[in-house]
Amino acid sequence: MTQREALLAAAKKCLVDKGYGGTTARGLAAEANANLGSIGYHFGSKDRLMNLAAIELSSEWGNALEQAARAAGGATRAERLRSLMAELLAMIPQSQDIQSASLQALTQSKFDEKLRAEIEAGHAHARAELAAVVLGQPPPDPDSPTARGLGTLLYALVMGLVAQAVVEPGALPDSDLLASALDTLMENDPPSAQAGDRS
Repeated sequence: MTQREALLAAAKKCLVDKGYGGTTARGLAAEANANLGSIGYHFGSKDRLMNLAAIELSSEWGNALEQAARAAGGATRAERLRSLMAELLAMIPQSQDIQSASLQALTQSKFDEKLRAEIEAGHAHARAELAAVVLGQPPPDPDSPTARGLGTLLYALVMGLVAQAVVEPGALPDSDLLASALDTLMENDPPSAQAGDRS
């Protein structure tokens, strides 16, 4: 393992064990068995190292979500969507520090072009993977209408729940309530409501 890889691994471990705010540059260097100056040499700053670690952890977490949702399966798109949401709700509580750090990295990307490019690539991959899970097929091209349409909608749903959980963990619904909400969203309007819409 190179020194750069050791620092990145240390940053991931510190994010999980101590959170973003509880991690110091000295603690990172000690965890990686590296000197303090190596952080600046390889990453420019402790914040950039932490942001990159958060992105990688978030990507690994997303891959685990995708695998769990595929394993849960479902015969229809609606069932696969419910499986995805159930796995998401089960995984969020165990990843608060990762999600918080990931959201912080998003805000920092406004000021860091390289960071923004890495996040954009991650988002494109996530949109394609989420669309594939619900459709029950291999991932589409990230630039396809499926990824940019359905994938974007699903990613917005995932990230919206993640953001709410970081701020207010107790506000998340259980999987049954969310499944009921999805059913309500996808069902047809009753005839009386449809008639009222036309007037």
